[in-house]
Amino acid sequence: MKPHRRKKLTIIAFIATGLGIAIGLSLYALSNAIDLFFTPSQIAAGEVNNGQRIRIGGMVKEGSVEKSQDSLHVEFIATDYSHDLRVRYDGILPDLFREGQGVVAEGMVANGVFEASRVLAKHDENYMSVEVKAALDAAERERSLPVMATEGGPSGT
Repeated sequence: MKPHRRKKLTIIAFIATGLGIAIGLSLYALSNAIDLFFTPSQIAAGEVNNGQRIRIGGMVKEGSVEKSQDSLHVEFIATDYSHDLRVRYDGILPDLFREGQGVVAEGMVANGVFEASRVLAKHDENYMSVEVKAALDAAERERSLPVMATEGGPSGT
């Protein structure tokens, strides 16, 4: 092989290796920063591993908020009207957080309880996260499906 071709091939090999390393490191960094969105129904179905960092969304169930008197510890139930999920949070809740309103929480599931590291509330009366809206609509469709009768009914004979 001629020296100038070997030099070009070496340069191309170094550039390709550098690009491969840069892309690999970028993808690794992004994978640690991605929070997947789940509903209480998906968590109840076992789609989430314990300790996996995720976001959950739903509505704060009426009468479920329990605030500690001597600390910032709060527990409440997030629901998609099909399944409920207990959420624990240590911190200051957003001003718009209240029962019957939409909520998105970041954290991880541990032993069937969601340990939140951050709680977000909706912005105004009409706003709802796209993910939360879609999850609630899907839960509503599941609840409204007619149950097919297996016994009785008209026989037609």
